[in-house]
Formats: sequence, C-alpha cells, structure tokens
Amino acid sequence: MTQTPVDIARLRGWIGQSAEHHDTVTPRLLAEFCATLDRPVVETPLPPALHWCLALPVPPLSDLGYDGHEKLGRFLPPVPLPRRMWAGGEVELLAPLRLHDPVTRRSTVTDVTQKTGRSGALVFVTVMHELSSPRGLAVRERQDLVYRAPADDAAPTAPPEAPEAEHSQSVTAGAVMLFRYSAITFNGHRIHYDRDHCADEGYPGLVVHGPLQATLMLEMATRLTGRAPARFGFRGLAPLIGGVPFTVNAREGKDGLELWTAGPDGRLAMRATAG
Repeated sequence: MTQTPVDIARLRGWIGQSAEHHDTVTPRLLAEFCATLDRPVVETPLPPALHWCLALPVPPLSDLGYDGHEKLGRFLPPVPLPRRMWAGGEVELLAPLRLHDPVTRRSTVTDVTQKTGRSGALVFVTVMHELSSPRGLAVRERQDLVYRAPADDAAPTAPPEAPEAEHSQSVTAGAVMLFRYSAITFNGHRIHYDRDHCADEGYPGLVVHGPLQATLMLEMATRLTGRAPARFGFRGLAPLIGGVPFTVNAREGKDGLELWTAGPDGRLAMRATAG
C-alpha cells in the first residue's frame, strides 16, 4: 500500500490549534466508570483517572474516518499514516474534582515531529489538555499520539522483559470491558471492538486501551500510597490483547513508584512512574 509522503512542514502548521469542551461530573458517569472496573462507587475522593472520561469531543458519525476516530485535518493535523496509537504522556493532578462539578477541557496541539522507525515513518503529535473546575485548574495532561505506516509481515521487536514486582495483580480485559471503556470515553477507535479491523492492522485480537492500562496503574499507585500522585508519567511499549490475562505491577523506585503492565509472556506493555 503506497502512502502519501509526509509533509511535516504543513503538519506543523497545526501547532497552536485548540479546542474547548464542557462536561459535568455526574453520578451516572461515576457509576459507569466504577462498574467498568468492577469497583464499588466511591464519591469522595473521586477516582483520579476519571478525568479521561470527561469533557471529550463528540464528533457526529459523518465526521469520522475509516478507523472510527474523528477525521484528521480538523483539530488534529492530517497525518497521512493510517495507524494511530496513544503512546503515553504525563498527568499532573493539581486539585481534586468533585461530584457535580462543571468541567472545562481546553486542548492545544503543542508539537508535531517526524521520526523514522523500524517500520518506516513515524509522526508524533503532542497535545496539552487542561481541565478546570469552578475552583480552578484541576488536571494538566500532556498526551503523546503516534501515527505509523500500515502493518507489514515482519515480526515486531519484542519489548523488554518486566522486572520483578513488589505488588502485582492479574487483569483480564474481555470484550465487554473494552466495549464499556470505549463507551464511557466515547472512543470510536475500531481496534478496541472490531476484530476484522484489528486483523487488518496486524493485531491478533482486540487491543486494550492505553488509557485503561494507565487507569489501572494510577489506581494501584493511589491504593499503595493512600493518595493520588501529584504527577503520573507513562509510556506505551507494546500492545496488550483483550481476553488474555495481563498483570498490573509496582515497586518502589528512587523517585517514587515504578509501575508497569506486562503481557502473559512477561514482557512490558506500558511503564509508568508516580510521585
């Protein structure tokens, strides 16, 4: 499949593009979030990862691309590479949100860069999100998106083996859990629910959301320390496939908790730090 050449100078013209969305922390959203994770509903404090479900864009069906995402060239630049992944980022939890809070999310494209990977061209798009409540700025998040060429027949490079964990739990994200998480985040990306699309992109099954993995690690960090971390950084290394048990892990590091998810082969899928 021939790809359109990447015009990085044109794509960088999207730097500074911004959008604003509004929402409310409703009892229903909280109940749906907790039900998706199979957790009891706790109103105070709210789960620290609930912000990934708030004040999101809601594009109509006519504005979606073939992969279920909003068509590029609007808020995000028109990268001519078909495979999009949420590569990671960093979250600053500045102030707690409360039930019934009105929330405003302001999102700004802050950088667009091109690199060359094993499979060819890669384009990284950085978006900064700021979520505010009536009491001021509550969450600041840097989101790193990566776009890449179609899957080829070459075997992917294996990620590193996971280190020995001090705390570990097993999770199986089946099709219903993935569907529910897509629903509460209004994520139409077909790699989370369309097996035929997954096969076209080179995945052996449904793909576990990056934010869902980050949610499980952030939840573990909060439980182990007794508070939500002020700063949480994370980076995706390899996909996790739904319906297959994986582990969420933590150990003490020099600067706080080191966390990671690992597949059934014991290799890293996503790593994170919390402090």
